[in-house]
Amino acid sequence: MTTSTRGSSSQRNKALPAVLVLEDGRLFRGRAYGNVGETFGEAVFSTGMTGYQETLTDPSYDRQIVVATAPQIGNTGWNDEDDESGRIWVSGYVVRDPARVPSNWRAKRSLDDELERQGVVGISGIDTRALTRHLRERGSMRAGIFSGEAVAPEAELLERVQAQPHMKGASLYEEVATKEAYVVPAVGEKRFTVAAIDLGIKGMTPHRMAERGIEVHVLPATATADDVYAVGPDGVFFSNGPGDPATADGPVALMSAVLERRTPLFGICFGNQILGRALGFGTYKLKYGHRGINQPVQDRTTGKVEVTAHNHGFAVDAPLDKVSETKFGRAEVSHVCLNDNVVEGLQLLDQPAFSVQYHPEAAAGPHDAAYLFDRFVSLMEGQRA
Repeated sequence: MTTSTRGSSSQRNKALPAVLVLEDGRLFRGRAYGNVGETFGEAVFSTGMTGYQETLTDPSYDRQIVVATAPQIGNTGWNDEDDESGRIWVSGYVVRDPARVPSNWRAKRSLDDELERQGVVGISGIDTRALTRHLRERGSMRAGIFSGEAVAPEAELLERVQAQPHMKGASLYEEVATKEAYVVPAVGEKRFTVAAIDLGIKGMTPHRMAERGIEVHVLPATATADDVYAVGPDGVFFSNGPGDPATADGPVALMSAVLERRTPLFGICFGNQILGRALGFGTYKLKYGHRGINQPVQDRTTGKVEVTAHNHGFAVDAPLDKVSETKFGRAEVSHVCLNDNVVEGLQLLDQPAFSVQYHPEAAAGPHDAAYLFDRFVSLMEGQRA
């Protein structure tokens, strides 16, 4: 939730005072960045040194105040090509040292100007290293950013932050998903048709499938099994998205229907949690989550270690040390985070279905996990054969 006061240029805004207030009472004072006003959300940190444009436009960050751990942000400005959706989704943005002048041949404007244009309230000039350490020790928490005339006595601001809803129990995926179905055509010869359930999909994801000859029918989060099979899919994809997967009963029911028909299935991020729930596993909220483009994950099916792009605050509670029996056959954990042993992927052993907790489309991020789209293609080829 954001309210703001427009009319000032971003340069004038930088001179205005701003304060970040955490729900446990910790307070950081800095300067206004982006738009001036107030905003609320869950404070989380992202460890990527690049890719802030893709991060800010990722629908999975809905209702979150993102703290950039890299000390300087904004060097490459803002262009018209790298957005992952039609708008910025973060509730607020926290940076230490904003670039004074962007320098990149594709830049159309500064990050500061784009934040102001889209009404996103931010704060700069604070010790983001101390803030990140605080969030690692105490966990992600509700927060508010207040700048200009929105700055008020500390006790009043803290009370307003503590009145905000928690992320646990939040149902957000329908807020960010498309309301109307649309098609991303295959690049070159069409080989397959995929129904993609939009739970907060990033633009690069259907593009990665289109590059492999897949015609992608992107469907709303409220799509039914009849909607899915009306497009004649060779496979079904469940996307990333925001909020608590424990609230996503509709997508879980839809995925169960897909699994019953044994259609090749691939899920990422929120889609991984939906598969976990469909298989009978629980989900839980991580203390501070995984966010950034430098997270090490091991593919247990090959032993290969990948550096991957993450954005998740929830995870699947599945056993790492055994194959599980589910109503859809045997399932196992296929990928695991090497930092903390969090489940990062699932696969069924008796039918063509798998998922990962991270973002193989690599926008922004490394390309180590691009092979997962090829694995999806192989499942559809096998089913067709």
